[in-house]
Amino acid sequence: MSSLNSTIFKLAGLALLACVPLTGESFYVELAAKTLVLAIFAMSLDLLVGFTGLVSFGHAAYFGVAAYSVALLSPKYEAASLWYVLPASVGLSALAALVVGLFVLRTKGIYFIMVTLAFAQLAFFVFHDTPLGGGSDGIYLNVKPTAAIAGWVPFDLDNATHLYYFILGALVVVYAFLARILQSPFGRVLVGIKSNEHRMQSMGYLTFRYKLAAFALAGGLGGVAGFLYAVVFGFVTPELLSWHQSGNVLLMVILGGMGNLVGAIAGAFVFTGMQEVFGNWTKHWQLVMGCVIVAAVLFMPGGLSAVPGRIKRALQGGGSNE
Repeated sequence: MSSLNSTIFKLAGLALLACVPLTGESFYVELAAKTLVLAIFAMSLDLLVGFTGLVSFGHAAYFGVAAYSVALLSPKYEAASLWYVLPASVGLSALAALVVGLFVLRTKGIYFIMVTLAFAQLAFFVFHDTPLGGGSDGIYLNVKPTAAIAGWVPFDLDNATHLYYFILGALVVVYAFLARILQSPFGRVLVGIKSNEHRMQSMGYLTFRYKLAAFALAGGLGGVAGFLYAVVFGFVTPELLSWHQSGNVLLMVILGGMGNLVGAIAGAFVFTGMQEVFGNWTKHWQLVMGCVIVAAVLFMPGGLSAVPGRIKRALQGGGSNE
């Protein structure tokens, strides 16, 4: 019954998201599209933090690498093929994560966190201080990629509604892919590594290879989000690779509840919603938001995904007292 309720809840949420363009308000459509992109980004990090036990503070590097790849691989005044730039940008971000993972996964604990941050800052300055990334001004994506296949255009990314549903479809695909991965033997090993890596090693598993595969996979999925972000907003800047961005997506995962894909999505929506509400309320919105996040961590352990379980236990406890 719990599984059925969960499925109904997910389908209801998906239906609600599918209705956003029906409002006819371009602001809300763009805001929802941005949030969906960040939800994909949060799920990619949750694969590392929530399921493998690797707390990365440099995940924005792969998000930014993919975003810059779109701009750099696209002709200045022509539309690049979606079927070329999408796999190319995602592949480059996954490759970057693979190379970085070869080094950072040899460390543990606080050293791992700091080394991931160091590599992300290195990538930030590569795009910020060299002509490659256009400096602090970044690069504009003048023309969105085209989805044309031999002259046939199944959808138009220049159309806000088409773009929104493309992003929503990407969210569903990434969620289904991660859910399948986590249910596979590979995913079970990752969870085992988080629980007790030494025990997994004693059982004969080469945990370094599993962690490296997870690191590269998370980087590639973060690249999917980076690609979509560049297409939505039409420009990229070095700030996409900054430690602030890595901190923001980590907060989304914590708010939603680590080790829960739906929680990561919910965390992205709550985080973005707080930014909008508090930003319109006061110029000191970051202070208010920080207080709310601290309160959430203190009084809502396990994040948003743990709330239904806590409510259920409270109701069962109240029923037993009667």
